[in-house]
Amino acid sequence: MTTHTNNPTRMEADSIGQHAVPVDAYYGVQSLRARENFPITGQSLHPRFIQSLAYVKKACAITNQACHRLSEDVAQAIVQACDEIINHQLQDAFIVDPIQGGAGTSMNMNINEVLANRAIEILGGQKGNYHLVHPNDHVNYGQSTNDVIPTAGKLTTYQLAQDLIQMLIQLEEALLDKAQAFDDIIKMGRTQMQDAIPIRLGQEFHAYATAIKRSRQRLENALDELLTVNLGATAIGTGLNADEHYFTQVVPELAEVSGLPVHQAEDMIDGTQHIDSFAYISSILKTLALALSKMSNDLRLMSSGPKTGFNEINLPKKQNGSSIMPGKVNPVIPEVVNQVAFKVCGNDLTIAMAVEAGQLELNAFEPVTFFCLFESLTYLKQAIQTLIDNCLKDLTANRDRCHELVDQSVGTITALVPYIGYQAAADIAKEALTSDQSVKELVIEKGLLDQASLDHLLQAEKMTTPGICQA
Repeated sequence: MTTHTNNPTRMEADSIGQHAVPVDAYYGVQSLRARENFPITGQSLHPRFIQSLAYVKKACAITNQACHRLSEDVAQAIVQACDEIINHQLQDAFIVDPIQGGAGTSMNMNINEVLANRAIEILGGQKGNYHLVHPNDHVNYGQSTNDVIPTAGKLTTYQLAQDLIQMLIQLEEALLDKAQAFDDIIKMGRTQMQDAIPIRLGQEFHAYATAIKRSRQRLENALDELLTVNLGATAIGTGLNADEHYFTQVVPELAEVSGLPVHQAEDMIDGTQHIDSFAYISSILKTLALALSKMSNDLRLMSSGPKTGFNEINLPKKQNGSSIMPGKVNPVIPEVVNQVAFKVCGNDLTIAMAVEAGQLELNAFEPVTFFCLFESLTYLKQAIQTLIDNCLKDLTANRDRCHELVDQSVGTITALVPYIGYQAAADIAKEALTSDQSVKELVIEKGLLDQASLDHLLQAEKMTTPGICQA
């Protein structure tokens, strides 16, 4: 042991050479080199990913003990250390940056070293005494970065996606609640930002709910791919250095310890070469983000003004909107959802490039793939949570304003085309736009329809419900 500036260290060695490691650190020399080599994001590994790594290592230790590749005392010490990490202990021992070179070897060695040193402690030894428990020879036995990291990545993605799905269900419910509450409010529909024909405000919110449901179902249908893992493949899918019993039993053991119905890939070469499942999930997240962003655009437009815009709905006032303009309140919640959507779209491009960049038997770019994918899943969940809590729950409609805009519009003339003809309707629309008279007034003035017929044809339900007879 050596001491530098009163900080005691222990010396560890790897194939590069010797390096001083803090004496009390659970990580070792390879983790420390990675921290020095990859100061990229300044962030830590996702806590769920660390937990997934621990599930993988626990399953491996149990299986290796069962096939007599690890002694009972070593295996059980590793399992105990895994359980501690699964229960969110030792988190500060994970020091490597999420974006790193080496296909995730530094991530794998970080948990190997932490588990080895904690297991050494459990067995009564001193950290760094790898004769008792070695990061590679014991913790990583029968494994490779190339099957451990993608397996942990799939477990993490699956669990984060389940969290997002639950949030999407809440969002659907919140939108359907508004659809019901606003179902009788007639407003002006718009296409290409121009007046079109009437629609019910509730119909618009129901359409948002339908789009969210569709995205949720896409995500649910895609999750099965994440349950196919290549654990046991070792370096390139051939299972080199993995015991035959271990090869067949480690994935069922992983299913047992993680509680997830994972199964081993039928083609382990494919399972090691290709990470296209992550591109598939990311594309679904991008599509969801686009739907959320479009809906947020609509909320900002419908609430615009309030005096000089649409002012059809009221978004909850959450904070001051300007440092110079008193009383200004901005649509900050839809705006933050827009920005999250932009980030998710950018992440999707990064993931696509990383997936394409794989070569021959391995894709070396899983670290950035997982960093972006976990980010997208987490950001979307949190954006939807604030959208529900800070926007949709207390969103209200300006009923009178909606009706006023319908009455002022010439769009209602479309409902009269079957009765007065297209050309007459077009002439009335043109005149209404250049005069102070409404469509109703002009139709009656020209004797095209009487008041009773006009009132009947321009009922909200008749103009906004397909299949209802107009006569």
